[in-house]
Amino acid sequence: MKKINRPIVLASTSPRRQYLMKESGFEFTIEKPDSDESFPADMPVDQVARFLAMKKAEYFRLKIHEEIVVTADTVVVLFNRILNKPQDRSEAIEMLKQLSGRTHLVITGVCILSKEKEESFDDTTEVTFRSLSESEILYYVDNYHPFDKAGAYGAQDWIGMTAIEKISGSYFNVMGLPVHKIYQHLQSW
Repeated sequence: MKKINRPIVLASTSPRRQYLMKESGFEFTIEKPDSDESFPADMPVDQVARFLAMKKAEYFRLKIHEEIVVTADTVVVLFNRILNKPQDRSEAIEMLKQLSGRTHLVITGVCILSKEKEESFDDTTEVTFRSLSESEILYYVDNYHPFDKAGAYGAQDWIGMTAIEKISGSYFNVMGLPVHKIYQHLQSW
């Protein structure tokens, strides 16, 4: 691994993103971007994750000096519709019912920003769930509280271990960070 001789800031409070960056060998500090997750209603769903990652990076543009800032956002797409983080228990249950027995997309957008340079990209993974019973959905929602996760699930949680039949693409992207692409991009910085 090429040593990056500049401080890296991971602009995310997600424990999953922090874990993935750490396990990939990066040293970094954490700072939360002060950015909302709104996007234009007419934006194509495949552009939303990258748009939101770039929006988060914009918060740091005038604050950075030597740092390299990494921002990310993940969306779950089913039938060309984004399933955001559920607002409550009933919305989480409804999302999981919709995902049950179907294939959906997980798209993570990333923006890497310094004073001199900006790169943004995304990664898409297809995820297929087996059919879930109502009792399985209720068990997961009540025991794992997936309210901070797009699509109301975490691939690394019980439901990912027991319900995901197939993944086409990066598993780590489904967790919220395509670390393989971040690693490749940061090698040129």
